[in-house]
Amino acid sequence: MEQSPLYIRVHPQDNVAIVVNDGGLPEGATFADGLTLRERVPQGHKVALADFAEGDEVIRYNVVIGYALKNLPKGSWINEHVIRMPSPPGLEGLPIATVKPPAMPPLEGFTFEGYRNADGSVGTRNILAITTTVQCVADVVQHAVTRIKAELLPRFPNVDDVVSLGHTYGCGVAIDAPDAMVPIRTVRNISLNPNFGGEVMMVSLGCEKLQPERLMPPGTIPIVTTAVDDVADIGDNGADDNGDVVVLQDEAHVGFQSMIDSIMRMAERHLERLNNRRRETCPASELVVGVQCGGSDAFSGLTANPAVGFATDLLVRAGATVMFSEVTEVRDGVDQLTSRAANPEVAQAIIREMAWYDDYLKRGSADRSANTTPGNKKGGLSNIVEKAMGSIIKSGNSPISGVLSPGEKVKQKGLIYAATPASDFICGTLQLAAGINLHVFTTGRGTPYSLAEVPVIKVATRSDLARRWHDLMDVNAGTIATGEASIEDVGWELFRLMLEIASGRKQTCAEALKLHNALVLFNPAPVT
Repeated sequence: MEQSPLYIRVHPQDNVAIVVNDGGLPEGATFADGLTLRERVPQGHKVALADFAEGDEVIRYNVVIGYALKNLPKGSWINEHVIRMPSPPGLEGLPIATVKPPAMPPLEGFTFEGYRNADGSVGTRNILAITTTVQCVADVVQHAVTRIKAELLPRFPNVDDVVSLGHTYGCGVAIDAPDAMVPIRTVRNISLNPNFGGEVMMVSLGCEKLQPERLMPPGTIPIVTTAVDDVADIGDNGADDNGDVVVLQDEAHVGFQSMIDSIMRMAERHLERLNNRRRETCPASELVVGVQCGGSDAFSGLTANPAVGFATDLLVRAGATVMFSEVTEVRDGVDQLTSRAANPEVAQAIIREMAWYDDYLKRGSADRSANTTPGNKKGGLSNIVEKAMGSIIKSGNSPISGVLSPGEKVKQKGLIYAATPASDFICGTLQLAAGINLHVFTTGRGTPYSLAEVPVIKVATRSDLARRWHDLMDVNAGTIATGEASIEDVGWELFRLMLEIASGRKQTCAEALKLHNALVLFNPAPVT
């Protein structure tokens, strides 16, 4: 049955609305309220609900997303070519911890089957990870991982996977520059992700600037220089030898095969320990969930992100940890964040991260407008202001209880703002370092993005995308736009799916297809 012309207006004060119909609508299409299109408007794009004079405010989400560049009659197509973007909001005089959401009752009785770790964290998968100190060793480690999966992994049925934590850092860099702490702690904290069971292994070249003892300093996983065969043990003081390092330039290695043999012997010891682990019932409060969006469109802020926001509030009520990120995609709503801060200290930390990133962009002669992609615009997002309003909705309505700088590890429960660039793969890498054991990713344009280290639940903003990419999307939030489901319906669906996937009872589409992105470190420090 052909769908009648349909638009969605987010807020009563909005003077634009989003066309819902697949394929958009032609000139002359008339909505139920009598509004008639003066030109063709693609799906997800904005239609003027009133006449605009040049300079008039264009309002969506009850926020000014731009100013009309010319007179635009009611029924016109409103896109990036006909509006001017507002100036960025300042970081002075912001509301500080002024919003006090009503206390929601705790959400009790929800559990999942997870792997408890000695440090108190809980994994949703049981994975052997091999850390690299420098990009030079990446292919050697990947070669070893391929053999480990083929020759060793079948003997250890309780281990889910073996992954190489490859990256492009480690040498040819200003290792002592202040900002070098960002990539170094990122690699370190990824190695300690809950899904790896505390089993830390490293492969080093030997001559790199990021030496193993710098990556894992004493007190993290202490390095002991005593060699056992050609493998140096990591761990002392009764630390149960919970880590190892293979140095490829060690004189004991004669030929490539010697290197691979060392890595495989090291891996076998860790696989034996990981194979002894068993899932046990854990409260939902042990979930650490990262939420992110990529390949966004105008439906992101209408369907998928509001549903994720509802699920975020459920998780916080259950005592879990949820982190949202992407500095440039929240920067234009900074007042919404500082006002929701649990206390003035959290608000000031948010401002600190925004100011740091403003300076970072300025050093590169860029600004926030560089964020919005051609695909975002094709999907109806005219500029970063509009994109930011739809992005923030993922965070729900809970107070923001903490802030992380890039690469830091989370140490508290509740809703956390983890400052990261908006790049999908860099944000995902930094959320891994922060300690997520589950990832939720919304998309409107479509992306095969995923991570090998944690399950990634993909949420489609539109039913057409969910239909076309039926084996890549886990949840269809497009039913919200057509009225088939409510935000609450999809939010609960997502929450329950998280528990199933965290328990290993279900796989995400990306897990089943073994799709994943490479880790990409954020390195704001100089390269030498």
